[in-house]
Amino acid sequence: MTRLILIGAGGHGKVTADVAGETGYSDVVFVDQNFLERTSNGAWNIIGSVDELASIMKRRDKVFVSVGDNLARAKITNELDLPLITLIHPRAIVSKQAIIGEGSLIVAGAVINTDAEIGKGVILNTSCTVDHDCQIGDFVHVSPGANIAGGCSIGAGSWIGIGACVRQGIIIGANVMVGAGAVVVKNISDNTTVMGAPAKAVS
Repeated sequence: MTRLILIGAGGHGKVTADVAGETGYSDVVFVDQNFLERTSNGAWNIIGSVDELASIMKRRDKVFVSVGDNLARAKITNELDLPLITLIHPRAIVSKQAIIGEGSLIVAGAVINTDAEIGKGVILNTSCTVDHDCQIGDFVHVSPGANIAGGCSIGAGSWIGIGACVRQGIIIGANVMVGAGAVVVKNISDNTTVMGAPAKAVS
């Protein structure tokens, strides 16, 4: 039996563990140095810290980084010298023509349409949509209910807030924060936070 070790035992970790179970992993455990006083995270055991991963891992084990914070997820992933699996909930709809990067998570209800390219370590959360020909950079998080129209580009490390909408063909830079419910109708430069409808930069 293949065991799946999740790095990151927070709330997002529980969502990831649930998706893993739906994809067929019956033995799912966590490592997380921030929760060593606990023995479990919901229905799943915490068996040690990230520093202990090398000694904990067995030959058949698989690893997935289940940290919601984009910067932390990128740091952990880039420091690991291990191949990562991709987790796609069976009730997500993913085009056969879409490209999904390693270490990415696609949650129930998400729709990924034809020729979309999803980078490494991306979170496509509950019931979000990524339409045709979009390019989603590494370690992006598209929050629940957010909608990305066709032909958009989203730079690495950006966060699209819950319920946000992005008009077709928009270019969003790296490390951008799009607020909950925002409506993006213009391109956004790197390292910018936008909110509102239409979305505007905030200091």
